[in-house]
Amino acid sequence: MKRVSILGATGSVGQSTIDLISRDPDAYDVVALTGGGNVARLAADARALKADLAVVAQEDLLPDLRAALAGSGLEAAAGRDALIEAARRPADWVMSAIVGAAGLAPGLAALEQGATLALANKESLVTAGPLLIATAKAHGARILPVDSEHSAIFQALVGEDAAAVTRVILTASGGAFRDWPLERLAAATVAEASSHPNWDMGQRITIDSASMFNKALEMIEAREFFGFTPDQIEVLVHPQSLVHALVGFCDGGLMAHVGPPDMRHAIGYALNWPDRRSLPVATLDLAAVGTLEFRAPCETRYPALRLAREVMAAGGLSGAIFNAAKERALDHFIAGRVRFTDMSAIVEDTLSVLAARPEARCDDPTLDVVAHMDHLARDEADRAAMTRQV
Repeated sequence: MKRVSILGATGSVGQSTIDLISRDPDAYDVVALTGGGNVARLAADARALKADLAVVAQEDLLPDLRAALAGSGLEAAAGRDALIEAARRPADWVMSAIVGAAGLAPGLAALEQGATLALANKESLVTAGPLLIATAKAHGARILPVDSEHSAIFQALVGEDAAAVTRVILTASGGAFRDWPLERLAAATVAEASSHPNWDMGQRITIDSASMFNKALEMIEAREFFGFTPDQIEVLVHPQSLVHALVGFCDGGLMAHVGPPDMRHAIGYALNWPDRRSLPVATLDLAAVGTLEFRAPCETRYPALRLAREVMAAGGLSGAIFNAAKERALDHFIAGRVRFTDMSAIVEDTLSVLAARPEARCDDPTLDVVAHMDHLARDEADRAAMTRQV
């Protein structure tokens, strides 16, 4: 029986993970589930899966969680320290699906107890890739990618010589505004940016898809996880979202991973690795699909891609600055304080102020160093946002 924990259980990736585990409950011992503010969902899943522990991120919601678990015998806890403690509980496999930089510390805690970390939290590698990888190595742990693009690359490399790889292509749907006239983007609303044409995801990642900040993070993640050079990493807009990534080799061949836009494939691959098992994912009918479309992304429409290349070139803690500024810019957009097109400007302004500082050039950071830079970047992004308030 595999011991599993799910960090970020109430989000879309967490719910897809629970769906897979629920289909074969006798195969899993659920150690811990953690969630944000959706106490009812967290408690219901903890009861159904007979989890040892349920943790809600917001401390003021602990009484609600305890009430929802009353009579179940399940343990309840709340707050950042409780999230980290949940991640430290011995488990064979831990899903890291907490959104944003908040997922870094729990992910490190899971690695420190030797678990296989199924990484859906791309921000961990973006902000502290060397620290995450070094921690896994030091504790005999393993990191498996769960982002659909990085899972696709990982699968395409099975049995291949990484030295023969000349390029990787990350595909992007283009998000909600891929066909909008450029002049309309500044007036885009939060509701419009929160509607994805292909994927069913949470609001923040859906808006990040519309701005392509999500893809920018994935570019940096690909560099950190696989060791690709920045000039090997390409992005193509692929509206159908059926080809998740392509890997190019020195002989000119391309290996593509093709499948329906269903996160349960990447999650299931990581859950069952190194084996493949049947998954409740639709069989792709290519004849019905008919045509697969690809086009180069317009960096005027998606300045986040240019910024990602600048971050990769700068190295050090630029990824932590980039992610923190992006998260705060998104907060300001969702709150209606800045325009959709202001988000990239806020991130660029923050990078211009902080990335050249000596303390940002650290290539071997501790968690405290990363957290300090994250804090500085959020403050700087807030200042940048104030100059653009609508």
